[in-house]
Amino acid sequence: TGGMVTVLGRVGHNFGAGMTGGFAYVLDLDRDFVDRYNHELVEVRRIRLEGMEEYRNHLRMVITAYVEETGSAWGQHILDNYMDYLRQFWLVKPKAASLGTLLSAVTENPQ
Repeated sequence: TGGMVTVLGRVGHNFGAGMTGGFAYVLDLDRDFVDRYNHELVEVRRIRLEGMEEYRNHLRMVITAYVEETGSAWGQHILDNYMDYLRQFWLVKPKAASLGTLLSAVTENPQ
């Protein structure tokens, strides 16, 4: 659909089934997300890797906005320990989507 979602909790099985656009950030505290996403339709990338700086900055902005709007203690804890939690985040996108255009599509047309 071209949107963006950030998951700061556990996800169920088959995550990303039906995902045709947009992307998601998923926090994988239990280190089992690789067994929970739909391998046929989406691919995942760690945002801590080189070349993903734009996504790391965007994720921090998204969580910051969430904390400001909700007062979430969990969100603030993640921000306070961002570099520790960063390595546990996945970027999830449809296989057909280009990594180079995902962020610009969401920031130019926020939903």
